[in-house]
Amino acid sequence: MTAPGLPMQIPADGLPAHVRIHEVGARDGLQNEKAVVPTEVKAEFIHRLADAGLPVVEATSFVHPKWVPQLADAEALFPLLGDLDPQTLPVLVPNDRGLDRALALGARRIAVFGSATESFAKANLNRTVDEALTMFAPVVQRSKDAGAQVRGYLSMCFGDPWEGPVPLPQVVRVCRALLDMGCDELSLGDTIGVATPGHVQALLTALNDAGVPTARIGVHFHDTYGQALANTLAALRHGVTTVDASAGGLGGCPYAKSATGNLATEDLVWMLHGLGIDTGVDLGRLTATSVWMAEALGRPSPSRTVRALSHKE
Repeated sequence: MTAPGLPMQIPADGLPAHVRIHEVGARDGLQNEKAVVPTEVKAEFIHRLADAGLPVVEATSFVHPKWVPQLADAEALFPLLGDLDPQTLPVLVPNDRGLDRALALGARRIAVFGSATESFAKANLNRTVDEALTMFAPVVQRSKDAGAQVRGYLSMCFGDPWEGPVPLPQVVRVCRALLDMGCDELSLGDTIGVATPGHVQALLTALNDAGVPTARIGVHFHDTYGQALANTLAALRHGVTTVDASAGGLGGCPYAKSATGNLATEDLVWMLHGLGIDTGVDLGRLTATSVWMAEALGRPSPSRTVRALSHKE
């Protein structure tokens, strides 16, 4: 018998037994807030997410405060997380200066943030795609030399608000470049939420054909057109086992105005648990955390699962 607030588990063929959720709410979610969230609230948010069983909680970003003022407190925040394993707390760094700041505080999981399109590379990094890759190369190498794991985010893998649909070879080229420079894992971003399951399958197949193993691919979907869960299921059927999500559906992208929130972690967990896929996440604790954060932000959570479960109480 299914406990209240939990889905009935009916496994489906061709899906992985376990999925690792890469939680991005504390970084990708909060960076898009109009008001700056107090450092102590961010620290408690991250602790609550870890307590809910999320194996990876992206903590912050070491970018210049001018560009992302919501995350200007990275130096103050990271020491408040000293009781957590730094291997479970990725941080985003844009360049060597950001890496210096991160490594000095003990960060051991680094992410760089590239673009598949020239328009977004210019808007987000004020560089061409290739200039951004040149900037990332020493960051990745120095991170690896320091014993850190490196993730390569790639935005606009499916569509761009200025350029429209993005050709598959264009995405494959940049993914291949990130792996070749030493990234351990890729995160394919549907930054404006225009992907559909067939497009997801086609891109994953193209990446495999170019020698990119599925085991090194994660997916990062936005829910602009309500396709995030369908796209995730398509990726799972292809063998992907790392999925990015944001607690409560927080976030968007400050440099792409048509981007809406990330896939809500609770919505993802509900689907995965219903499919009998292990995540290690306590959905009750996670939902309570998102309700708490929604109260701190002064508005309801956009996650359908959070709203459904919190209304049962």
